Parts: sequence; structure tokens; C-alpha cells
Amino acid sequence: MTEEEIRRNAFAMPISSPAFPPGPYRFIDREYLIITYRTDPELLQKIIPAPLKMTEPVVKFEFINMPDSTGFGHYCESGQVIPVTLDGIEGGYVHSMYLNDHPPIAAGRELWGFPKKLGEPELRVHKDTLMGTLDYSDFRVATGTMGFKHKTLDAAKVKASMGTPSFLLKIIPHVDGTPRICELVQYSLSDILVKGAWSGPGALDLNAHALANVAALPVFEVLSAVHILADLTLPLGTVAYDYLPHSR
Repeated sequence: MTEEEIRRNAFAMPISSPAFPPGPYRFIDREYLIITYRTDPELLQKIIPAPLKMTEPVVKFEFINMPDSTGFGHYCESGQVIPVTLDGIEGGYVHSMYLNDHPPIAAGRELWGFPKKLGEPELRVHKDTLMGTLDYSDFRVATGTMGFKHKTLDAAKVKASMGTPSFLLKIIPHVDGTPRICELVQYSLSDILVKGAWSGPGALDLNAHALANVAALPVFEVLSAVHILADLTLPLGTVAYDYLPHSR
């Protein structure tokens, strides 16, 4: 393999059989359970990276089922998103994510800097309840429940909320262990088609775990529960802020 061939084909590792295909990535029938809750503002302030700013002491806990996704197949995901602003622009800071499929873990971490770890999330309908669960190392760390389709929501408003920017803290180490890339990445979902959106009574239970400590942002009050079914595209991102400009 020549140097030119390496440069031309250096998209993802391993170079001979990349863990994921090039993006952007299309998702069909992506299904969300999003439970928004109030938490401790001091704890939030400690984990939101500057220059992002907290808007209110609120966290969105998401359980997502993705049955048809480009290059990734069928997998589930769960995690926490915190409403923030960057230079007055409202968006969400993705604080934690747990997935049960390697290709989207590798792609998410390497391309955008999604904070993805291996876990066992699930989203399913159980009788009259939409139920999301997250297990880590055979231990239940999160359970979210919602009354199934109690009230239909305005699809246009839901689409607008899904299109707001998201922010990620991407960290790639150098071979000596120091950060070689340390930056805020911004992206926005596109080509969104909301097929259905509903609300209902919701509840969220979080349990402490040393390596999946979603309970470090405790639930003070559940504010809303939303169920969404949509098609959408996850495009590649842009660098919103570079923490290491002098090292480049």
C-alpha cells in the first residue's frame, strides 16, 4: 500500500475493513422516549463545558430505538442531553450515551465525539406503557415509563425542536496520552419527517453505578414525557470551539 493510497483511503479504522461506512446517515422509523426532568443546578454547572452555558436546571433522558439506520443496522441508545446556549444559540449538550452496537459507537466517538459507551438500552411497549430501560454490566441504571399515546402533539413544533443544534465535547488523545483534539462539535439533524408525536404521564428512576452514573444528575421532578416516531438524517458536524488552538 502506497502513501497516496493510505491518504486516499484513511477514513476509519481499521483501514482494511472500516468499522462504519462514510456518512451522512439516514434513519427510518427512529423512535424516542424523552423524559425531561428538573435536577440540581450546581451539579449541572460542574459538568457543562465552557463556553456552553446552562439555560435552566433541566435534563432530557432519552431512550431511542433505531430499527433501520445506514450502515449501522438495528440498535438502541440511551443517554442524557442538557439544554444549553452557545453565543446565544439554544441547543443541547450531549452528556452521556449508552449503545448496544459497535459500529455506531465507533462512528459516533471518532467522527463527532459522541460520549458513547457500551450498554444495554431498550425501548418497547408493555401493555399500556411505553417503557425504556438501560442496563450496564447486568445492572439496571435507568427505567423510564410513559402512558402510551395519551395526547397527540403538534408535529411542526416537534420537528422544530428536533432540528435545534446539538453540542459534543470531542477528545482524541495523542500517542503520549495528552489531548491531540479537544473541541466542541456542533451538528443539527436534517430532512426530518415526524410520523407521530405524543405525550403522556411519565416517570423516571435512576440508580447509581460507578461506570454509568446517570444518577449523578438526580431526578427532582419529572416535567414531561414525549414519544416521537420520525425519519431523519444525521449529517457530519462542524467545529464550534477549539480548546487547543496553539497546539495545531
